[in-house]
Amino acid sequence: MRTLLVADAFPKDLLAPVAALGLAIDHRPDVPAKDLPAAARDASILVVRSKQVASAVFDAAPALSLVVRAGAGVNTIDVAAASRRGVFVANCPGQNSIAVAELAIGLLLALDRRIPDNVALLRAGRWDKKGFSEARGVFGRTLGVAGVGSIGREVVRRAQALGMRVVAWSRSLDDATARGLGVERARDLLALAREADFLSLHVALTKETRGLISREVLAALRPGAALVNTARAELVDEAALLEAVQAGRLRLAADVFAGEPEKGQAEFAPPLAKLPGVYGTHHIGASTAQAQEAIARETVRIVESYVRTGQVPGCVNVARRTPARARLVVRHLDRVGVLANVLTIVREAGINAEEIRNTVFEEAVAASCAIDLDERPPDAVLERIRGRKDEILFAHCFDL
Repeated sequence: MRTLLVADAFPKDLLAPVAALGLAIDHRPDVPAKDLPAAARDASILVVRSKQVASAVFDAAPALSLVVRAGAGVNTIDVAAASRRGVFVANCPGQNSIAVAELAIGLLLALDRRIPDNVALLRAGRWDKKGFSEARGVFGRTLGVAGVGSIGREVVRRAQALGMRVVAWSRSLDDATARGLGVERARDLLALAREADFLSLHVALTKETRGLISREVLAALRPGAALVNTARAELVDEAALLEAVQAGRLRLAADVFAGEPEKGQAEFAPPLAKLPGVYGTHHIGASTAQAQEAIARETVRIVESYVRTGQVPGCVNVARRTPARARLVVRHLDRVGVLANVLTIVREAGINAEEIRNTVFEEAVAASCAIDLDERPPDAVLERIRGRKDEILFAHCFDL
């Protein structure tokens, strides 16, 4: 029996339909990341939320074929190591969008009205209506949104409902899409920062986006502007941010911090969190009951699809483009061994098949197979394939 290891918190009532697929469920939410390789040794499928899945997990678990991140993004998973072992990696984008957007807007309002400071002072037995009456308000002010995926779009909608002017940027945002969203499009990040009273980050963490909010981008923000980060701490140059906040030039509201504890409760004192003008939450952007329910159901859907059909919704590590340089198209009789004979000829020529797609025609008498190859086969190879006239109807090669 195949084993599903759930290595983070997960609704127990949603594990029942997964077990009905014939999977043995091993729910170990408290297993430390360092012990995950041993825990996953016999697992076929692994589900995690925020736990790090290092390359050692894939080395230790030869039966592992699918890892599902029950959340958005896969920066906690060594995707390259998974790909080398032929392990699918999937996530659940969009399921937590509303929850994260709600927190981003809540942090924005908290910055403007200094809500946490109000609460702290009142709890300390002091009243300061005069001091806390200096908020500017957010109506008519400019929100810069970096990243307009599912979360960014939800933030845009909520900011517009507050009467804010929204300027947005992403690498894929074009004028037509910006008009559809009702936002102005910034030509680049620097232009976005120059316009923003608040800059809200909604960009996935990748090798390309690490440090995206550079010292130059932070310097482009006007004095007194605020950065709202509910995405990933590593998107921002932390040293430059620390300097700007210490100098009183920028304010910060963050749900994410560098070096966050692995455990849900721990001692943690990031330098930024101690500064005035900084409001921090505990990486809770996706942590609403609504979001967790949606993410859990999407995780179950991914696992069910994989077990029943072999298809992986939300897969992030299947190559969009293979190294193939030529496509061999073979129309053939739909019989046992026909494609094996074609592939044998290709193999004997020292050519690798990168991708194969076989389509069967109605009545299942004939089929057409497209075989992407790492190099174009010589004419002699094509003639060998065509020479099998009792099973090959047509064979031709196209350059890619």
